[in-house]
Amino acid sequence: MRKGREKSGGLSRKKKAVIGTACGLAAAAAGLSGATAVIMKKQFPRGEYPDRSETAYYRFEPDFSDTHRRENVQFKSGENTLQGYIYGLENSEPKGLLVFAHGIYAGHESYIDELMWFADRGWLIFTYDATGSCTSEGEGTVGLVQSALDLDKALDYVESDSRLSAHPVCLLGHSWGGYAVCAVQNFDHKLAAAAELSGYADPAEMLELGSERAVGKALTKVFRPFALGYNKLMFGENAGLNAVEGINKAAIPMLIIHGENDDYVDYSRVSILSKEKQITDPYARFMTLRGKYADHNDFFNSERSNLYQEPFRQRLEELKKEYGGNVPKEIREQLIAEEDPEIVNEVNEELLTAIEDHFLQALKG
Repeated sequence: MRKGREKSGGLSRKKKAVIGTACGLAAAAAGLSGATAVIMKKQFPRGEYPDRSETAYYRFEPDFSDTHRRENVQFKSGENTLQGYIYGLENSEPKGLLVFAHGIYAGHESYIDELMWFADRGWLIFTYDATGSCTSEGEGTVGLVQSALDLDKALDYVESDSRLSAHPVCLLGHSWGGYAVCAVQNFDHKLAAAAELSGYADPAEMLELGSERAVGKALTKVFRPFALGYNKLMFGENAGLNAVEGINKAAIPMLIIHGENDDYVDYSRVSILSKEKQITDPYARFMTLRGKYADHNDFFNSERSNLYQEPFRQRLEELKKEYGGNVPKEIREQLIAEEDPEIVNEVNEELLTAIEDHFLQALKG
């Protein structure tokens, strides 16, 4: 028997300890990887439109279908078929083509008031429901980079359609879509201008913020490498697709808008606007929305709309407390039925006019 060997095993105690530790770490890593996959899939589920009885916000049908035209088209993004939509076909000489990217857990009709505002002012509009969203295929929304990949495929479709490609392209997006209209500029598309609202700059940075909300800061430190690994597994070479790098590469007229009270895509921590010093695009403009309703979503509404909705929102919160968060459907429907949809759906004209002015100025050269 050689020195240092055990009769029963042939390995030293030290080597056994090392192997045991390695196996334990491997098992722990496997467990954390599995847990991360579960958490990430929960963070990026499908987005669906709410039941019409549960919201006073308009949809295309029946609220606009009598006065506006819409054409449905399809295109592929990865393995999924996405549902695209063309609006503004009634405009025989459109000002340009507006390509719109929606926020996560929503669909393009969540912004139908704003889209119809542009259609009424002479724009041709191409939009779509992204992967895992509403009318499009996909088990879930996949991750933070997916919106940019979907927009890349949407622009490929635009460039293949002679009706759409005949017009200069202006991009507009919110949140997930706000990131998309900037990050997609890393790819080669001919764009006239872009505007984003409430977008995040870096998927890894936003992922960390989201992880903190999901599992807390302490666990985020443990999960962070696994979350980044999951992101890399999902998106490969595009995992680090960055909005600021896209803006700097394309150097087109870019309008960057963010609400000062946004704590979802945190204004001071992860927003594209917070990276102003890193943006070298000489045509970039920055707009901070201020005031009570300058958060992640409410700024889309007129001030009258937001003020009008406050008591209804407060009542809904009271009902949630009363029913332990599960308000009976009939009670929720009754509350919604009391709202005046015309006021609820009033848009922020000042904001939309500023965005359109930005586009028109770019189109004039």
